[in-house]
Amino acid sequence: MALKEYARKRNFAKTVEPRAQLSKNNSGHRFVIQKHAASRLHYDFRLEMDGVLKSWAVPKGVPFAKGEKRLAVEVEDHPVSYIDFEGTIPKGQYGGGTVMVWDQGTFSTAHENPARELESGKLHFTLAGKKLHGDWYLVRLRGGNQWLLIKGGEGLRPISKKMDDTSARSGKTMKELSSSDQVWQSKPRESENSFGAKIRKKISKISTPPPKFIEPMKARLADASPESGDWIYEIKFDGFRALAFKRENKIDLLSRNEKDFSEKFPEVAAAIAEVKAKDAIIDGEIVALDKKGVSSFQLLQAFELGQKRPPLFFYAFDLLQLNGKDLRRLPLTERKLELEKLLKNSSGTVRFSAALGDDGKKLLKQAEKLGLEGLIGKRKDSIYEAGRRSGAWIKLKLHREQEFVIGGFSDPEGSREHFGALLIGFYENKKLKFCGKVGTGFNSKLLGSLHSQFKKIARDDCSFANLPEKRAGRFGAGVTKAEMRRCHWVEPKMVAQIKFSEWTRDEKLRQPVFLGLREDKNAGEVVREKAGL
Repeated sequence: MALKEYARKRNFAKTVEPRAQLSKNNSGHRFVIQKHAASRLHYDFRLEMDGVLKSWAVPKGVPFAKGEKRLAVEVEDHPVSYIDFEGTIPKGQYGGGTVMVWDQGTFSTAHENPARELESGKLHFTLAGKKLHGDWYLVRLRGGNQWLLIKGGEGLRPISKKMDDTSARSGKTMKELSSSDQVWQSKPRESENSFGAKIRKKISKISTPPPKFIEPMKARLADASPESGDWIYEIKFDGFRALAFKRENKIDLLSRNEKDFSEKFPEVAAAIAEVKAKDAIIDGEIVALDKKGVSSFQLLQAFELGQKRPPLFFYAFDLLQLNGKDLRRLPLTERKLELEKLLKNSSGTVRFSAALGDDGKKLLKQAEKLGLEGLIGKRKDSIYEAGRRSGAWIKLKLHREQEFVIGGFSDPEGSREHFGALLIGFYENKKLKFCGKVGTGFNSKLLGSLHSQFKKIARDDCSFANLPEKRAGRFGAGVTKAEMRRCHWVEPKMVAQIKFSEWTRDEKLRQPVFLGLREDKNAGEVVREKAGL
């Protein structure tokens, strides 16, 4: 729809809505949801595409439960400047009533051209707003302008009545907006006595004790860097993700699944203790560096086995709390600035992971030349979404590598001792799915160490839902009924980091290589990594 229809329906001499004007900047990926008390209360959902806001009226509001569907009626395109509109449309005018900016932020899609995907009748997108975070779908129904808005991914907890009646832009309620004389400005100035300003003042005075644990924010796998949007890129380290909690003289170094790393990496814990802060929560990665200064998971594994003692470092890339202030709602750029200041005089063990720049394609080529694992891309304005994989952070990998669950092993052959190959898999619909045998990446000490651990979790039956297979895989990755008699099974508790060349059509790994064990990952969370998920 063109903005001609938008202009036709409005008398701009009477309404305060922005005039019809196409945006020259077509690279924006913003969204807004406006609560609209017209003849009937509804929510207007708008996505920025091709210089306009594609718009739908959603009578019952956005769905929160996974799989829940809501009718969304497509309406005329709105100008991009409408993204900040809130106030009162005069009675007698089209859409007369109070409008609130209920939520706003950015959206992302796996498709390079979301407008073209929308034209096909289905759009999968991820919202990163002030109230909403996660995946949704828009699916067009037959017969015109009716669509379904469907909650994808994980379900969300419904927001409170108070939050539902609070503007994400001004902090005002619908009642306050309806009685306000100043209905809209392109760059609003907030009064010191306004609702939002008062709330922010109260929050700034509150000293929040550090929580015992925060689940780290997660990055979503992507095939390429986004063509548009304000992104920065950091090095993707090949180590153990860890959160450092400093409370006065007490230090906790916790993995992503809340395992204590303080005793395993005492030099890192000691360095965190030297950070000049009363309390702090720092997100980072524990890494071992090779001679070229590149992080190596295999060196870290060798360190754990007592074979080598490479230099260990904690690369810090985010700051969640500092001196009683919860920083998670601040934009990423502000959090990183505070982190850089905090670590300015820290010891060499704790290092600040700086942003490399905003040109993802160019930086990825440089990362490949340096032998790095890849890059992490982050939206500059992203808040810290604990435990979520919203799409505001993405990972760009140069090598195929991920975690898999160990479900068994085969007998050794020839001169090899302890075992021949690991049988590995991933979870799909809560069932463990076999995907390959791994027979390389081990030395004699590692073979003995792993075999000792397998004895403690041995079981009689196979835990893979798709074994035995009717036929072996094309590249020898399958396991037949005859071969299973020579296999040994273990409880699916141990997680291995595996490098491989590619996935086959029947979801098996080609040329897998064992890199090490991952104690920082729970087996039940291991799924096949796919771009956009």
